[in-house]
Amino acid sequence: MISVEEALQRISQYAKPRAARTIRAADSLGQVLAADIQSDIDSPPHDKALMDGYAVVASDVVAGVELLVLEEVTAGDTPTKPVTSATATRIMTGAPIPDGADAVVMIERTELVGGDKATVRINADNADSGQNIMPRGESVRCGDVVLRAGRMIRPIEMGVLAECGATEISAYPRPSVAILSTGNELVSPDTRPQAGQIRNSNGPMLEALVQRTGSKAVNLGVGRDERDELNRLVRRGLEEDVLVLSGGVSAGVLDLVPEVLAANSVEQVFHKVHLKPGKPVWFGVKRDSRGDRLVFGLPGNPVSSLVCFELFVRPALASLAGQNFDSIERRTARLATNHSRHSDRPTYFPARLFQRDGQLQVEPLAWKGSADLRTLADANCLALFPPSDSEFVVGDEIEVYAI
Repeated sequence: MISVEEALQRISQYAKPRAARTIRAADSLGQVLAADIQSDIDSPPHDKALMDGYAVVASDVVAGVELLVLEEVTAGDTPTKPVTSATATRIMTGAPIPDGADAVVMIERTELVGGDKATVRINADNADSGQNIMPRGESVRCGDVVLRAGRMIRPIEMGVLAECGATEISAYPRPSVAILSTGNELVSPDTRPQAGQIRNSNGPMLEALVQRTGSKAVNLGVGRDERDELNRLVRRGLEEDVLVLSGGVSAGVLDLVPEVLAANSVEQVFHKVHLKPGKPVWFGVKRDSRGDRLVFGLPGNPVSSLVCFELFVRPALASLAGQNFDSIERRTARLATNHSRHSDRPTYFPARLFQRDGQLQVEPLAWKGSADLRTLADANCLALFPPSDSEFVVGDEIEVYAI
């Protein structure tokens, strides 16, 4: 058996970003840039008003001064008259600053006077040059790199792409992930189990975990513990970037997954990791002219499947999509209750993480083992208990992994 750290190191050797593709920026949400983005314009493209008011010559402004209003300029318009001493232009937020003006007095500090309302009184003591004006190119200069390769595209970045005219970008594609649950005992969630049967909870759970990473999930359903059927479904799964199986990787008579994978030229990288739950986890690679396909064989018990997905599959999917190969978020917290845990393997235990008295604390749940999915539903973290024959007591500091 190898350690969790060694397993992650081996996976990282194969989990490399897929070849970048040119896509529409409008379709890029959640993907990672493969090339820098440069702006094709200055932003803003002109000196612009930061608020509604009057564009003036700053040195004209003293309390009570009255200025001749030349015109009104709204966003989208352009000024037609330069501002000179003793004149002003009414201007709206975002509109270009007219020539000659070097300040904007906010509308709240002014009032229109005179019968034709062509004169504005300024009720401000003074104005500074540049007041309430954003200079041309203050945000971005033409040719500036605004987004670096490796940046995840969020809604904010999509706005930046639009501002810079980047309608097509080079990005790493999100991986496609085939999901196959194995076992003669499995029936679909809409079926009432008969004697010896259980509903397939791993399939929907793994599909949701994949979707939450932004990857494409391809659910292959349930594969019976028969070589021909598993062989057919494995071949189909190997058409995707990643194949994730649950069940069939232990040492039982019908645990056929490693044998079927080998028959399909999937090279085993490791089998069994020193952890609990999830010890039987399997990882391999299908290598051919199409590139490497990653294959994860997760244990059939649902909590084991989730733990192994979070520890091993999630960072691999992130790396394939151009992100960093990072394990799940790791923090430290203090035990809120005593805990008895005797094991020769590190145990990832369902728990609740919370703040109390300004301190991050963790409380292990009443978990009944790797088949107890119900208790896992109440967890927001996994508490890592190292191998130990001793009791863990209130106040002990341990690592926790957010889920």
